[in-house]
Amino acid sequence: MKKFIVGIMILSTLSISLFAEKVQITSESFYARDADKQVHFINDVLVKQGQSWIHSDKVIVYFNDNNETIQYDAIGEATYEVFKGKNHYQGHSDKVTYYPETSIYMFTGKAVIYDIANNREVRGNIVVINSITGDSDVKSAGKEPVKFTFDIGGN
Repeated sequence: MKKFIVGIMILSTLSISLFAEKVQITSESFYARDADKQVHFINDVLVKQGQSWIHSDKVIVYFNDNNETIQYDAIGEATYEVFKGKNHYQGHSDKVTYYPETSIYMFTGKAVIYDIANNREVRGNIVVINSITGDSDVKSAGKEPVKFTFDIGGN
């Protein structure tokens, strides 16, 4: 019963804090760590908000002292599609970290992001995107370079 109440509290908090749209998280199971202010969703996790979604093996939702969502991590073969204003991204990576207060996404581990609206693609080990402004920062690890592919127009 406690987990059910925590789940309702999470969904209520997420719906208020993430762009005022309701967030729905489905998974095979979840458990809460009240002392750590975390909820862990396990196996076949789908996070949906409006048209945006993230699918992964595990999602951890973090809360502050006021039970407001401050971060969530999607871990394990994460795929996603994000819509924010004129921006539209699709891709995959090993992990996605999302900070709802700033609308910043951090994609780590073999990240590939397609900027659908601008017909661009970026690849790197760490890709940080501000989903409101479209600003990005891309870093590589080891000898693999970052890659940026875009259309210059014309022909």
